[in-house]
Amino acid sequence: MAAPMSEQVDGGDALLTPVLSDSDSDPVSEDGRLPEYVVELVDGEIGGDLKSLKKVGSLLEKLTAENKLLEEQVLTVSSSVPLRVSSALAGAERAWQGAESLLHRERMLSNTLQQHLQGAQPWADGLGQVLGQLDTLQRHAQYLQCLARIEELSDSIQQCLMVNSVWEAVGAVDSMASLALGLQESGCVHLQSFLRETLAFWHKILKDRLAGDLQEVLTQLQWPFLSPPVDSLSPPANAQELCSQLELLVPQLLCLQSSDDLISEKKPHPSRAGLPPDTPLSLPIQIMILPLTKRFRYHFTGNRQTNSLNKPEWYLTQVLMWMGNNSKFMEEKIQPILDRADAKINAKVELCRGLLSLAQEKLAHDAPRLLYDDALFCHLVDEILQFERELRTTHAYPSMLPGTLHILLDESVFQKWLTVERKMAVEKVDALLAAEGSWSSQYRDISDMDEMKAPECAETFMTLLLVITDRYRSLPCSRAQLSFLALQRELVDDFRIRLTQVMKEDSRCPLGSRYCAVLNATNYVSTVLGDWADNVFFLQLQAAAVSLGGGEWGGLGPTEAGRLASLEDSLFQGLLGLLERLREDMLGRLLEAVMREVREKGQPYARDRWLSLPSQTDQATMSLSSSACPMMLCLRDRLLQLQQLLCVPLFLSCWQSLAERLDRFLYQDVILYNHFNEGGAAQLQFDMARNLFPLFGHYCKRPENFFKHVKEACIILSLNVGSALLLREVLQQAEEEEESVTPDPQRPTPESALNELGVFRLAPCDVRILLSLRASWPGQ
Repeated sequence: MAAPMSEQVDGGDALLTPVLSDSDSDPVSEDGRLPEYVVELVDGEIGGDLKSLKKVGSLLEKLTAENKLLEEQVLTVSSSVPLRVSSALAGAERAWQGAESLLHRERMLSNTLQQHLQGAQPWADGLGQVLGQLDTLQRHAQYLQCLARIEELSDSIQQCLMVNSVWEAVGAVDSMASLALGLQESGCVHLQSFLRETLAFWHKILKDRLAGDLQEVLTQLQWPFLSPPVDSLSPPANAQELCSQLELLVPQLLCLQSSDDLISEKKPHPSRAGLPPDTPLSLPIQIMILPLTKRFRYHFTGNRQTNSLNKPEWYLTQVLMWMGNNSKFMEEKIQPILDRADAKINAKVELCRGLLSLAQEKLAHDAPRLLYDDALFCHLVDEILQFERELRTTHAYPSMLPGTLHILLDESVFQKWLTVERKMAVEKVDALLAAEGSWSSQYRDISDMDEMKAPECAETFMTLLLVITDRYRSLPCSRAQLSFLALQRELVDDFRIRLTQVMKEDSRCPLGSRYCAVLNATNYVSTVLGDWADNVFFLQLQAAAVSLGGGEWGGLGPTEAGRLASLEDSLFQGLLGLLERLREDMLGRLLEAVMREVREKGQPYARDRWLSLPSQTDQATMSLSSSACPMMLCLRDRLLQLQQLLCVPLFLSCWQSLAERLDRFLYQDVILYNHFNEGGAAQLQFDMARNLFPLFGHYCKRPENFFKHVKEACIILSLNVGSALLLREVLQQAEEEEESVTPDPQRPTPESALNELGVFRLAPCDVRILLSLRASWPGQ
């Protein structure tokens, strides 16, 4: 307690705290000496002056007062702490007593409640039995009510049929069907069975009656039309009455649709192997196509001659004919009735669906039987594709409804289709490459149509790929389409390998017609594939390949998938790269052969006497150097030959590359190899500007732009002496200034001086070399 109490003392008296901190302790140490703090206090208050001893009384009084104050504080604190502790203990005691009271009351209430529950348990057990009995009675009552409702509806249907009130009977059957739908989640199995049997009984009676009436009316209306209807035939005399009956019977049959669907769920569906699930046909249409169904099964099942595996077109064509013959009746007679009945049904589409189901079942039955006969299988596929095309176009069958193509998507059938397509495509490629005239263009005599100069084999091959595309384009499965696309890629790569083999056979004669035909074929295939890459159909396939991961041809890596998704690449990117490499290789071989011949013919020209030729003023007229004639004639003949043999894009690339190589040859092997006097420079300028450049002038407006080295070298060599001296001086000064520490910024640069002369390609160092080749300098 000494530390808190010391805070009450003034700052100047803090040194007294140790003295007062323990009243029972002796301030004198064991050796009889006073503690240092006592000595310091006495020295500070009294010092060595004896006169100061009078202060001892006041000092003692002061210390006594402080000691008394500190004792009072200690007593106050010591007395307050026990009071607070006792108050807290008293509060805790009261809380504990309250908790004990609450616990006692809780035990009393619990005991009372337990006694009450034990006394009420017999009442609760009895009440539970009564409630269970009531629930059982209620369920029995509901059960009996359902039975009564069924009996009531059954009696109502019977009475309505007896008085010929068909509409009321139809309504009662519909109510019974609604009741059956409501009981589907119930556990009353026997009640459900009884209700369904009752519903099926009355439904059959009503359906047979209405179906018989409808068939009788349709027969009088000459339905079905087995041949194209003729407008000149007069309608039956009672046509108005028949239409009125039709107006009544069709809505009545529509009201039986829900009960018919409910009953048909329990019946095994006819064999529809390989067919997707489909909504049932509306009841009136089911009845209307019954005569056509009987005819179809009579002619195209069993041992009839019309049931032939090798003639699928017979029944497919028959189905299409029935659709066409009866569509007008459906649109003019049945559709208005359906619209007035507010039925969301398209009569023509329903007719097509019903007839299409006959063809689907027949195809699903016949297709597996043809897997081991390639010819019959191919014929079946062709007929299915043709049938699907006419169904979608001629009869406007909706694309969202399944047709017959899904028959071809069955795994065994689809794999067989791919195998046959690959086999037949390879056989056709073998045949067309071996055929006579396969490397010549079929449009070679029509210049306007022969821009690509594609040989017949390449054009036929791409037509083959296009036919394959048309065959699988309408397949309803992206994965199947990608499988066919993988087949096409395989065929293109195989064709590229065949082109490479033919090219290597003719590589010794790259200027031959077949070598150029192979080059045209490569360019044609690459161009067509590039166009296909931008086609909407192949772009859609590209998106499908990214979403599926490209598993049909080995999978896509993250980088390739990203490039395909961003349209940076196409599905044919790899093939285009290989074809481009083949094309560039063949072009390089072709240009090398031409340049080899040009170099050989140009050797006399390169060794001509350029240093001793007469000046231009000494000649009456200038003419082409005799040593250049063989080279120029060779160039002319080869350019004409290449123009005739190569397609326009390839020839454009070819002559431009040839000009670039020729420019390099003339500059390095002719100009830099010789020295020129004034006459030699003039002759070189004449040979180039008046003879070489016009050879390429047939193919562009400014051919000299493709011979920049030769053109600018002629400018330098043909400068008059004064201009040449000035130019040499400028170049020399520029070279000296490069070595100087402080170049002159006012002096013109050599590039600007050369640009004024029309020299843009040659560097100053090249110009200095050309100036050194001039022989006509003063003093020489």
